[in-house]
Amino acid sequence: MNPLTLNEVQVDEIRKLAGDERRFLGFVGETPIANDIFTILDRLDIMLLEYPIEPEGDRPAFSAAIMYSEEGDKKLTFIGLNTADFYDKQIFAIAHELYHYYTKSGSHLSRPEDEDNSLIEVKANRFAAEFLLPETVLESIVLDEFKTSSLEKIQHKALLRFIARLHCTWWLPYRSLVRRLHEIGAISSDQYTELYSIDERDLQGEYGKAGLATNKDEFLKLNQPTKNIGTSPNEIEIIIRNFEDNLIDEDKFAETLSLFNKTPDEFSYEIKVSQEDIDELDAFFSGEDDDED
Repeated sequence: MNPLTLNEVQVDEIRKLAGDERRFLGFVGETPIANDIFTILDRLDIMLLEYPIEPEGDRPAFSAAIMYSEEGDKKLTFIGLNTADFYDKQIFAIAHELYHYYTKSGSHLSRPEDEDNSLIEVKANRFAAEFLLPETVLESIVLDEFKTSSLEKIQHKALLRFIARLHCTWWLPYRSLVRRLHEIGAISSDQYTELYSIDERDLQGEYGKAGLATNKDEFLKLNQPTKNIGTSPNEIEIIIRNFEDNLIDEDKFAETLSLFNKTPDEFSYEIKVSQEDIDELDAFFSGEDDDED
């Protein structure tokens, strides 16, 4: 099955949405979001749930999920992040889920196999790329670097070094950057195929060496899974206060804390969560529940 492509109207709508939200959050011009993606979640009152789900074969079971819980007149928003994935892909996955948040497309679980064959997933991926590295900014960077908008005559090794610098500055995954360069017409289809086929995670490979020489610390960080379990202390406090204010019930309180290897007991609350409820939550993250909107 051929990957879906977006038409000009769809691309323009996504570009405008990403630009509007970047400006609203204070990211103007050539300002990378990078690690600030986590601060953005705090500002939007989205609680991040980090948990490593080991890969099924050579691909992650899922990248991220966005979930909602309504208690009374308050709507709680959670993003579940698979921290068994590479760190740069975690950043991209959060930006991807923000598309679902901004477009109000409901609870959603991102699976790698859906990336190219689901229209909403293709849109969310394009939004994530535009949100993290706007097209106009990338065009300006290319022109400043090479004094031309076309990179067809640029040597392969020079292209890899350029992509490595983008990677370490903007924190998009390598393949997302290659796709971005092709989207703006900077590289040819042949260059795209050649660059996209590279094993970008091989630190001893051509691209790996270019990345390590560019910024070793950043490059290594981006090319490793974090395996984090938890959320920020601020978000744990929000969960506790939501329970204390009767915005979430005992089961939801215990279920949510269990994601971070914590229990109500640790906060002086004696609550028991049923195994059935835990199994239901685990099923959502493992992709066994196919009832997402």
